[in-house]
Amino acid sequence: MTTLERLSRILVKNYKIDPARLTLNGQLTELGIDSLGMLELLFFIEDEFKVQLPYDPVALPTLGDAVSYIDSLLAAQHTTETPTTAVVAPPVSSHPPP
Repeated sequence: MTTLERLSRILVKNYKIDPARLTLNGQLTELGIDSLGMLELLFFIEDEFKVQLPYDPVALPTLGDAVSYIDSLLAAQHTTETPTTAVVAPPVSSHPPP
């Protein structure tokens, strides 16, 4: 499922927005999301996408802006995750220590 589809699902479920109104260029304020609704939306985004949003406020005027922002957070999260490294024991010598 794409970021747009997941975000649209949140908007339809929690804000009762008609899916036909959800376009990338659609203004979130025109969809009825005010400043309090935006704060709630950010919490829903954290839960749905398993991302930690920065404390600095971000302007997301359109649905497309929100999708791009989420995608950038996911990409940054992916690049900061480090793969688990295996610990390799040093080779064992067949000669006893002197």
